[in-house]
Amino acid sequence: MAAEDTGAHNGTDARAAVRWTIVLAVVLTAVLEVLDSTIVNVALPQIQAAFGITNDQTVWILTSYIVASVVVMPLTGFFVRMIGRRRLITTAILGFAGFSALCGLSWSVEIMVACRLGQGIFGAFLIPLSQSILFDSFPKEKRGQAMALFGLGVVVAPVLGPTLGALLTEYFSWRAVFYVNLPIAAFALIMISGELKREDTKRITVDWLGLALMVGAIGSLQLMLDLGETRDWFASRLIQIAALSVLICGVTFVVRGYGKSDNIINFSIFRDRSFAAANVAIMGFGVAMFGSIAILPLFVQGLLGYPVLDAGYLFIPRGIAAGFSMVLTGAVLVNRFDPRKLLAVGLVLTGSGNVMLALLNLDAGFWNLAWPGVVSGLGMGLFFVPMSTLAFQNIGPDKQDEASGIYGVTRSIGSSVGIALVGWQVASRMQFHYATLSAGITPFNLAARQYLAPLGLEPSSPAGAAQLAQQVQQQASMLAFQDAFLLTGMAAFLMLPVILVLQRPAKRAAPAVAH
Repeated sequence: MAAEDTGAHNGTDARAAVRWTIVLAVVLTAVLEVLDSTIVNVALPQIQAAFGITNDQTVWILTSYIVASVVVMPLTGFFVRMIGRRRLITTAILGFAGFSALCGLSWSVEIMVACRLGQGIFGAFLIPLSQSILFDSFPKEKRGQAMALFGLGVVVAPVLGPTLGALLTEYFSWRAVFYVNLPIAAFALIMISGELKREDTKRITVDWLGLALMVGAIGSLQLMLDLGETRDWFASRLIQIAALSVLICGVTFVVRGYGKSDNIINFSIFRDRSFAAANVAIMGFGVAMFGSIAILPLFVQGLLGYPVLDAGYLFIPRGIAAGFSMVLTGAVLVNRFDPRKLLAVGLVLTGSGNVMLALLNLDAGFWNLAWPGVVSGLGMGLFFVPMSTLAFQNIGPDKQDEASGIYGVTRSIGSSVGIALVGWQVASRMQFHYATLSAGITPFNLAARQYLAPLGLEPSSPAGAAQLAQQVQQQASMLAFQDAFLLTGMAAFLMLPVILVLQRPAKRAAPAVAH
């Protein structure tokens, strides 16, 4: 009897060891993809100088990666059925690492953009596969802990991406932001290849028209979001064509594919109200989180005059708070409280942190900027872990890969919408505030005369007018950034009603005490 007990105990320990090995492997795999979404941004000025390219050409280095990733990600379930999960994730890691190395070796912007496309194509599979592997490896009562560690990769990595990018660029070279992927990929590949079992594959027919419609709709939408601000939105013929493509391809894809058994995307997944609501919520959360992260470096470097390293260090407290919150939520809170209540608190904290940024002024110091990030970071952990578990609570193993791909696309589109929205908000509100403030500045304005008096200038003099214009521009920029931060805060608060649509998780029996 004792021998049987010992054998069972050893078997349990072995299964637990395999599970946590898989967790570490998929966390590293997820880090590969999400880190590249923010780490490259910091190095763009150096890349631009090295290649001697314009701002419009530089944007394609980011856009090519994001568009390729978002277009391919929904096809995760399709490729898993075709070649198997183990073969697909191994190929994806190798392909991503290979194109990362080629990005670091690039000698022209054309080569760089082509290699970034390759990175995006292979990287698209990493997050959905990592998530579905975790869900299959752990029972429901253990998923919270696993998702907490997975969240460290998915949420904390992009938050700390600007910090790591700044350090690598400052002390090494812009090429190092691509080479850093290679050791991570090698370690993840070694760990994951030994633990995943081989799966049977089956020959499936491809709905090529449906595939073309989906690629056209998602690709055009992402292109429109990424290039809209630089092309003055609908004043550009390219943006007009992209919007028309989104409308025609998107509507045709949904109408044609609804109820179609061999459609590229199985729309029946959205009949589960929790999964449908979770996609809406994660999109709104992406707007709130990535919108504020995108403009914070522009705010502190461009307006407050912070050096690049100090701007990078600003994200460290946010990352630490997010990591702590995720571990605490996954290990303790998610099994003791209704996950929907945790989601509500997470959204309130995330929104409050962004609103705190909207209350700052031009005299803000480091910790005035860092504390709102800490509040938002705590909210990220409280949101991400329960949302991931609630989204997939009713999704069967046969639909796990496809659902993870769709969920990943929604998160990516939400982040793109957030970045595009705040970019447009800053630009448009800056013009509005400049016009409003400058309208009150005249040579007879008492406040203007008092401001210039210590400098020995008059409002009517050229030097005085230039000084006033500079001050008005600075204040208009500050007000525009405040409006943008407030917008990201409102995006988080607007997702609170969506939580009511999520199903309450079924009561689970308490787990048996371990031997």
